[in-house]
Amino acid sequence: MIPSALVTDLYELTMLAGYAQAGVTGRASFELSVRSLPSGRAYLVAAGLEQALQYLETLRFTPEQIAYLRHLPNLRPVPARFFDETLPAFRFTGEVWAVPEGTPVFGHEPLLRVTAPMMEAQVVETALLAIVSFQTLIASKAARVVWAASGRQVLEFGARRAHGPEASVLAARAAHIGGCHSTSCVEAGFRCGIPLSGTMAHSWVTTFADEVEAYRRYMEVFGPSSTLLIDTFDTVEAARKIVAAGLAPAAVRLDSGDLVALSLAVRTVLDAGGLSDTRIVVSGDLDEWAIAHLLAQGAPIDAFGVGTALVTSKDAPALGGVYKLVEVERDGATIPVMKLSGGGKSSLPGRKQLWRRTRDGTACGDVIALAAEPPPPAARPLLECVMERGFRTGAPEHVGVPRARAARLLEELPRGLRTLEPTEAYPVSRSAALEALADSTAAALKD
Repeated sequence: MIPSALVTDLYELTMLAGYAQAGVTGRASFELSVRSLPSGRAYLVAAGLEQALQYLETLRFTPEQIAYLRHLPNLRPVPARFFDETLPAFRFTGEVWAVPEGTPVFGHEPLLRVTAPMMEAQVVETALLAIVSFQTLIASKAARVVWAASGRQVLEFGARRAHGPEASVLAARAAHIGGCHSTSCVEAGFRCGIPLSGTMAHSWVTTFADEVEAYRRYMEVFGPSSTLLIDTFDTVEAARKIVAAGLAPAAVRLDSGDLVALSLAVRTVLDAGGLSDTRIVVSGDLDEWAIAHLLAQGAPIDAFGVGTALVTSKDAPALGGVYKLVEVERDGATIPVMKLSGGGKSSLPGRKQLWRRTRDGTACGDVIALAAEPPPPAARPLLECVMERGFRTGAPEHVGVPRARAARLLEELPRGLRTLEPTEAYPVSRSAALEALADSTAAALKD
């Protein structure tokens, strides 16, 4: 679902009406960034750009929405022309520069820049923050979980625990970008082209009078590709029954109990019964720490199903994304602007480019610079023009493209950033020209 024009905070609409009445038609530039990373995180994985561009391309106020707004007490003082002319004609006609999905990013770095007439650039703030912040949060969590799995598949199982049906689809998409192999959410598979995975529930097993009958009946439909859930009664005994019945499923799943001891015992039973190719999948309130512990204990697990902790980013459930005005046209001149709030909430003026330096194939530092500056030595730009005059500059990417990009660029990060407890910080600096502009802008504001 693409957000409607009403997926916005009321103050965006009161400002929109105010700009219209004041005749503010000049262009403005806003930048979206994250002030600080969640605790324990050393990087983020950018995601959500595809949905952001869909939203901008289709942004409209429908007659029904305009009728609703016209009768809001909050907007009662607004002249009728705003409802009769401004809103019906409203479209996004601006330019967007963004970091490609799947790119690792850091605090205070611009993930996305919007340049458009002020009314257009302002009103999209809420939706863009919601879209980009949520998917970036989940993709970043997924990357940690996948790292902990050490090459074993991670299956995203969180649809039923997500904060609503739409969140389940977007979380599945973001998790796939972050490295998850597949999702259990069929809608995400349908809409995003993500591989699907699923097994059976305990209700299937308890529907039948006999556990083996339940497995046999399932395999009559799905054959050797079946994954059988074996912890409904006695996990190890279920493995013995599968062997004794001559069944050869592709995998068995364990969802409870001491997963180290049980996986070791089940592996022994399966191997002794000639089922060495049958994989062991585990699930049940897993996160990156639980996965790392299981593997450190030598658990012979081939894949992990991760749900709640992943689709809610349970240990860090919110990302502090901000969308700040950095440049505005006044009387025909382009003026850099900034916010001078204390408590780490100040902003940097001017449109920016983000540059990444690498050495011997390893990222060694980023530079935030003004967009018009020449590139720093041995650095590549990260922000790309993805929309001009309200239309994309290229075709939409299949979700597999940012997934592959994330895998490649995460490998480029220093290893100390990718561990569950980061052992180093990534250097992000500002160019001298940006620092000078910030100082002069701040000084002018204080005069």
